[in-house]
Amino acid sequence: MRVLWVCNIVLPAIARQLNIDYSCREGWLSGAAEKMLSPEEESGIELGISFPCSLTENDLTVTLDNGAQVRCFAFEEDLKNPQRYDSSLEIRFREIIDEFKPDIIHIFGTEFPHTLACARAWGKPDGMLIGIQGLCSVIGEKYLTGIPGRAARFATFRDIVRHDSLKSQQRKFDKRGENEKEALKLTGNITGRTAWDKEETAKINPNARYYPMNETMRQSFYKASWNRDNCAIHSIFLSQGDYPIKGMHFMLEAMPKILAGFPDAMLYVAGNDIIHHGSFSENMKMSGYGRYLLGLIKKEHIGDHVVMLGMLDEEQISQQMLSSNVFVCPSIIENSPNSLSEAMLLGTPCVAANVGGIPDLMVGGQDGILYEPEDVDALADAVAEIFAKKEVSKLYSISAKKHAYVTHDPEVNFRRMLEIYKEIAEDTDKAEKTDRVDTADKATDKATDKATDKATDKATDRADTADNKDNNIE
Repeated sequence: MRVLWVCNIVLPAIARQLNIDYSCREGWLSGAAEKMLSPEEESGIELGISFPCSLTENDLTVTLDNGAQVRCFAFEEDLKNPQRYDSSLEIRFREIIDEFKPDIIHIFGTEFPHTLACARAWGKPDGMLIGIQGLCSVIGEKYLTGIPGRAARFATFRDIVRHDSLKSQQRKFDKRGENEKEALKLTGNITGRTAWDKEETAKINPNARYYPMNETMRQSFYKASWNRDNCAIHSIFLSQGDYPIKGMHFMLEAMPKILAGFPDAMLYVAGNDIIHHGSFSENMKMSGYGRYLLGLIKKEHIGDHVVMLGMLDEEQISQQMLSSNVFVCPSIIENSPNSLSEAMLLGTPCVAANVGGIPDLMVGGQDGILYEPEDVDALADAVAEIFAKKEVSKLYSISAKKHAYVTHDPEVNFRRMLEIYKEIAEDTDKAEKTDRVDTADKATDKATDKATDKATDKATDRADTADNKDNNIE
């Protein structure tokens, strides 16, 4: 069976061999690829992997760390403007499909135009599988939640130059959502991780077959365990605050109430430092959302309690979670945030908004604390409870770790992927056989009809001849 993966990034295992920079966001796929192609596995799968990258060779064979070889296909895509659809991608995917001749195409995510381009180029819904990560169409609807209208409309110099104000960002997600919906309508198979993504995708394509399949996290988060005695007491960690749906503004609004009970509380935020300012050039580069966050910090006088950590790699995020008293996911919408899953795997006590698919990952009151989204007071109270109730936070830690290990078991999730491929291949084969039988039956019916018509015509001709003879006799 030939399976073609369509990925959002160059997988680390491939990037290392090509000597190019890479992100570790989807490092688990590298492990899955190596395992799938190992001789010991005998998966029966010939794997091809495609990804957005500018290479001198667009088709090449790469030897992975374990010695396994994999066919790789690069395509060029404007990742900085994912709302723009480029029809030339369809041409490239037809080339890849013609070269690799896959039985199944597995696309990871719907966030970029290549998903729609590949779906259009393939044109075989029964043999296409799309894995849901987030859903752009819903993100667009929720994007500006909690942002005052005036702040949402305000555009900095940077926003104007880049055409990237908060309103523009929302419109971009809306456009990405349109491409996403069309792609989902062109597939016959979907993998998801939560009841929420199952419900949302069914609204778009009720005819697609839905396969539950959990995701494996990065290896670092399986190797260590949180211990309250080793963490920085009263420290809070957010893994991202770059854009509004991640809810950093809610966290900043909650800080005064937290500080009232715990004056030494500190908030640490990973990712791009969008509130950095000072020099003229730095101020010119600030986004509208960054300026809004900075305004909240100044208004609440919490500047000494907020630390932007910048971009962190896998190991650094793991260490930050282990050293934090609580991990907070204050997002306004999420499907199954990997950051929350990784914190749970480590056992870091978690507080999360009760939105989207989060309740499928974390049981409120058992694995951590769920609060209603936008409720800043409830968020502050939840963090304070983790700080104050040491034994309860330890119980949350133990329970979350156990739950996450079940959800994100690498072996179980790998086997599930193979099962899905097998089911799709069997269903596709049955459908093709049915089509062949139907075609044969139609051909037989057509031939029968033709023969019948000929026989009828001959009989009619004979009858006409006899009538003519009778008429002559008369």
